Amino acid sequence: MMQIDHCDISFSEKVRIYSHDYLKCCSYIALSGAPQDIFTKMLYSKLVYGSQMIEDFLDFHGAKNNRDWYFYRELSAAVRHISLGGYSQKHIANRLGLYELENAENFEKDGRETLDFVKATLIKISPVILDEAKRLGIPMPGENIDPADFPGVVTGEMLKYDIDDTDMDLQKKNIVKIASEFLNIALNFEQLRFYKPYDFTQILTIVPDKVNEVEISRFEMLIHNLQSSFDTYVSHGGYRFGDRKLRQIRGYFSVIFHLLKIIGRFLHFYERHLHEAGYKNTYKNIQDRLSNLVDPKKLLDRTINYGLYYVCLFSAAGKELAREIINENIERSKITVGIPVKLGFHSRPSLLVAKIVDHYGGQVELVVGTDRFDASSVLDLQWAGGKIQKENISRVTFEGDNRALKDIEILDKVNYGEDTMGKGIPLPKELNYLK
Repeated sequence: MMQIDHCDISFSEKVRIYSHDYLKCCSYIALSGAPQDIFTKMLYSKLVYGSQMIEDFLDFHGAKNNRDWYFYRELSAAVRHISLGGYSQKHIANRLGLYELENAENFEKDGRETLDFVKATLIKISPVILDEAKRLGIPMPGENIDPADFPGVVTGEMLKYDIDDTDMDLQKKNIVKIASEFLNIALNFEQLRFYKPYDFTQILTIVPDKVNEVEISRFEMLIHNLQSSFDTYVSHGGYRFGDRKLRQIRGYFSVIFHLLKIIGRFLHFYERHLHEAGYKNTYKNIQDRLSNLVDPKKLLDRTINYGLYYVCLFSAAGKELAREIINENIERSKITVGIPVKLGFHSRPSLLVAKIVDHYGGQVELVVGTDRFDASSVLDLQWAGGKIQKENISRVTFEGDNRALKDIEILDKVNYGEDTMGKGIPLPKELNYLK
């Protein structure tokens, strides 16, 4: 039987204890005049920790179903998710120079706007939290916070670089695997890519139906796993040394990951606290009060027109870099295979071959005599098919990424996925990713 940790301290005393650090931070923000430099990563982390402690405590004691305590509980959720977004954005701002992103000026400017939104929201919400705590009879912390308790993490000093891994085997197989996985993740963002800002009405057509916390969390986990694999199997040397392209791809992993964290936190708060608050009047009233403190339009603007926009932009840029890295590190070979019987390289066989090449990301060429055709291009393959048919050729050579060539050999054994009448047939399980 699960044991619950009970003690004799009263509910009101526990509320005071669990609210102490949280209210201390809110007092610091509300009473300091809120100069811009007070919002450091350390302050955001303290706000995250303090708000989560009181939110969890209140949830356990049923605050979601209590008129007196529900607003105080919702305010703690607002602080937690907005501060989590602020922490991630501050992380990006601190490390932006290390990411080596192309044309980062607009990104830096838009990032400052996002941080300004986070700061303005916390400045607006802090006095409301203090007033609500007083209404509930929660004592204010006696001591004040010293700004020196919340220094920024960036200094002008760097530790000596004395672990030399320049001669380290970079394990090409792992580099290729990680870069290929990134390509496949990036392809999923293509359907969400947009080229000019959405207005609020347009945003509501995709949030939460297409873009929601669950989907973003899935991508966040995939990118986090890639970043972890890179740090474990490719490079331990950080951002400042080593192969420039590997540093750049690691920068893309990191900035996309932290942007996804921001998007996820903002979407969580919107979906759970501003979008679907429930049908009871108390919930609707609290939703209206929260909307006055955390502007839904600005929240979703930063979520989509900043977060999602740059995830799509950096995914596309990282995709091109990933292909370069793959082609510099792949094992190359060549195979000779038959052509599709009887219809040759028409649309279906060409599409399947191109999908195989795209899946792995490495360069593959179809060689017909002295001519070479890009095997990732359906159009190129069909051009090759015309030459093959005209010259009555029965076998052709593919050269390039050994991983793709192995799957093209498998595809050749089933006549490129169709019968002699051009009708599709089931593919081997090794090619399930083509479905």
